[in-house]
Amino acid sequence: MVNCTLVKRQSLWFDAPFSLAVREEPLPALQADEMVVKTAVSAISPGTEMLLYRGQMPSDMALDETIAALDGGIAFPLKYGYAAVGQVIETGKAVDASWHGRFVFAFNPHESHFITKPDTVLPLPDGMAPETAVFLPNMETAVSFVMDGSPVIGERVVVFGQGVVGLLTTMLLAQFPLAELVTVDGFALRREWSGKMGATAVYDPSETLPITEADLVYELSGNPAALNQAIAATGFDGRVVIGSWYGQKRAEINLGGAFHRSHMRLISSQVSHLNPRWRGRWTNSRRLDVAWQMLAQHDPARLITHRFPLAEAASAYQLLDGGGETAVQPIFHYT
Repeated sequence: MVNCTLVKRQSLWFDAPFSLAVREEPLPALQADEMVVKTAVSAISPGTEMLLYRGQMPSDMALDETIAALDGGIAFPLKYGYAAVGQVIETGKAVDASWHGRFVFAFNPHESHFITKPDTVLPLPDGMAPETAVFLPNMETAVSFVMDGSPVIGERVVVFGQGVVGLLTTMLLAQFPLAELVTVDGFALRREWSGKMGATAVYDPSETLPITEADLVYELSGNPAALNQAIAATGFDGRVVIGSWYGQKRAEINLGGAFHRSHMRLISSQVSHLNPRWRGRWTNSRRLDVAWQMLAQHDPARLITHRFPLAEAASAYQLLDGGGETAVQPIFHYT
């Protein structure tokens, strides 16, 4: 039995833009309906977390109103992170003892231990490694993007941005019998991985794309300026799925040229809510089940490029802030 009053956890705090601290904290008292999870790994979101690290998050909204651990406002100092996998090491008196020892996924900030309730975590499928399960939020996001784009056999598809979510989206799109699957990214390492994920052609943003009449285009780069390129690549009545979260970043978008007469659709896509078109038959649980299946089928743990102890968190974020040319997916390991 774990004495929670004696356990000290290590928690990552974002104190201000470009300022991090790992602090030791006592665990709260364990309630009868709660359990203690010792974190094994947690994944950094190179997109969302870098907005927070750089102070580019919008300040007039909650971190994530659909995740209990992140339901507060965006104001420093704060904890953040939403992809943690760990092992249950203690259960309250009202919790079924079968939870003890199980590995679970939680939408929880970066910290070595946390207290939670059984209904807020997801047990890992049998045989799935923590380093695979930690990709669950990004895989669910990629599944959501594909659903909202609704690719059709024989279509020409372009994906701008080959960060983690972009690569997973490309991986899923490659399963469809498309005519072309073209991807665009500024980093050579990501372009290399994009080819491995199934792209039929890969380009640097500075290059001229061979497609100007694409049926379906995804803007997943996190760079609002890329939206102009996405619009330019889209054909008449085409669809542009915008999955990037730009935060406070702004760019001038050209809607006065071909866009005006093209009848193309700009589609906002975000994983927190199902698109209304799916709600008659789909639920969040059904989509999540698909994400688990895709994790087991594709094992994205191969995209992990860096493993940091939490004590070296500053180095991890500095790596990404410096451009991330050598990074795809950094994670934290806990001992």
